[in-house]
Amino acid sequence: MDAFVAIPRSNPLIRKLRHGVDLDDGDRALLAGLFRPGRTLEPQQDIVRAGEPAAGVHLVVEGFAFRYKLVGDGRRQILGLLMPGDFCDLQSIVLGPSDHYIAALTACTVVDVPQDKVDSLVFRDSRLARALWWATLVDESILREWLANMGQRAADRRIAHLFCELLLRQQIVGAAGPNDCAMPMTQPMLADILGITTIHVSRILRDLRSEGLVRLQDRRLHVPDVGRLRAFCDFDPTYLHLIRQPGEEDEAGASMAGERRRP
Repeated sequence: MDAFVAIPRSNPLIRKLRHGVDLDDGDRALLAGLFRPGRTLEPQQDIVRAGEPAAGVHLVVEGFAFRYKLVGDGRRQILGLLMPGDFCDLQSIVLGPSDHYIAALTACTVVDVPQDKVDSLVFRDSRLARALWWATLVDESILREWLANMGQRAADRRIAHLFCELLLRQQIVGAAGPNDCAMPMTQPMLADILGITTIHVSRILRDLRSEGLVRLQDRRLHVPDVGRLRAFCDFDPTYLHLIRQPGEEDEAGASMAGERRRP
């Protein structure tokens, strides 16, 4: 049975959306109102199942989740990673039942947001509607970049590019340092993401370590020189469409104030 837990004070949704849309105090207060007691899922537990009716949307507030599809013989293709501040399934508001699965990657805290709550935000505040639209469009942009990564980059560049994205996306929500972040994926999961064998993943990680590009320890990714790793894989963060870069002066205090006004 899912365990219900309190939401942490740091609000990853607000931290994320302010990189795409200028939010005022009222916007932050309304977004903070989405945060209710969340439920904790175990790794590999499905959050959304393909074909099932959607009663609302799901918001990741702690841990990691992933999108995947199953092909006819049961093989799995991972289509995207979901981090704190990510909605799993905003598209369900319009499209209805999901065409893919979403599951917890690590122990994961998720808030279930009823559709009428999302509707009230979208129809009440055009800036919040734009913020949620931005989030959905960025998800699509990330998918396009993943397709380009799979189709055109060599396997070692694919992994390096994924690591650059993982670091930056966690920095956006204040969950990573300048050079290190959580790295929850196992080698088999990296193989499912990148379309290569687990043995190939192991060899590439060994090569990246020997070149001093990355270091993996205790389920964390350490990047000694972020610029060098980005140059190695031709990483251009434009596809994340950030109007503010992580590290710029932010409004974390205002975000916290908005959270304290939540119902």
